[in-house]
Amino acid sequence: MEQIYDAAEALFSQHGLYGVTLKDVAKQVGVHHTLLNYYFTDKKALFDAVFARRAVVTSERRMQALDAYEAAAEMPTVEGALRAFLDTDLDTYIEGGEGWKNYAKLGAQVANTPAWGADLMDAHFDPVVLRLIGLLKKALPDCAEQDIFWGYHFVTGALMLTLARTGRIDKLSDGLCHSDDFAAVKERMASFMAAGFLAICKK
Repeated sequence: MEQIYDAAEALFSQHGLYGVTLKDVAKQVGVHHTLLNYYFTDKKALFDAVFARRAVVTSERRMQALDAYEAAAEMPTVEGALRAFLDTDLDTYIEGGEGWKNYAKLGAQVANTPAWGADLMDAHFDPVVLRLIGLLKKALPDCAEQDIFWGYHFVTGALMLTLARTGRIDKLSDGLCHSDDFAAVKERMASFMAAGFLAICKK
């Protein structure tokens, strides 16, 4: 099953849900497609299983990091909360090899597919996102609640674009920056986003 998931993950990350068939996955693994039909009713069921496999890992890691940060901090800060949330996730992709990077691209696709992607994101990530929101409210007690939610919206947009690894920043910067350089993103993103929260909350 792990071979099936890995092959499907790589294919879906490149071609999306509609660009892959169960036969494509079976061919990649080297099995007859009837084996996949036995385990999965259709390719959406396989897609959902592939997505869920790593979603639980990254969600739990971030939840643990947020809990540990709150327990250690006298007073949570915006950047501290964002680092627990963002850096932990980026570390997973930095250290996890190509499989995790494929999953990152898959997550970016799901986050930008309103028809059914929002339901997947809600099911797997709402608890950890709301945990972050709770910490941000503690760090910004005088900030309007809608500004905190908008701030998170901007954070997740930047994160999803990063995870998509489109290569656009590579071209725009003439090779100075690389879309797969998650370490460079980790060094900058939380600080950048924290400044944004502070700016919109000032008013």
